[in-house]
Amino acid sequence: MNIEQLWQKAQERTEIIRGRVKGLSTFGNTKVPYVFLGESSVNEGHVVVRKGRIIIEKPMIVLPENMPQFEGFEFEEDIEGGLDAVHTFFYMRGIRFPSLKYNNTVDRLELEENSLSKSIEKHKSALEKKENVSTALIVGPEDCWQFSVLLHMAALIGRSAKTDIIHLLDRINGDKNDGR
Repeated sequence: MNIEQLWQKAQERTEIIRGRVKGLSTFGNTKVPYVFLGESSVNEGHVVVRKGRIIIEKPMIVLPENMPQFEGFEFEEDIEGGLDAVHTFFYMRGIRFPSLKYNNTVDRLELEENSLSKSIEKHKSALEKKENVSTALIVGPEDCWQFSVLLHMAALIGRSAKTDIIHLLDRINGDKNDGR
């Protein structure tokens, strides 16, 4: 499957079952844990469970506009052309991520002998019992899990934009008031 087909598949079939409640940090790094569930394409009747986290790092230097850095998403292994193809693909379609560093780490990769609906219920219930409002529960196609996780990140970035602007203006106005 080519990158266009994988992206389209992720857009059509990704579902955020339980999103992260907190937004992104305006001025610091943000750790965004997730649980990704996808039906196994190899073992029918099994669900692949990826438990990981993305750390969105504020760069120490100014990066070129619309040049996000994606690390740990396994694009080199899973997509022909690797990360360069992903950057080109996003650029050509007008898909923009802020120029930050998105560092993905998969802490656990498991295979559950369960239906997808039972796995969703199991993981949703576990997050609720722990009152975990930081971890997202994402469901999507296993062969394009990276795009499903990035779709969640894009939604989180969009949701945080208004707050970020308010915090930036507060900081600017605070700096002006301090100089009086």
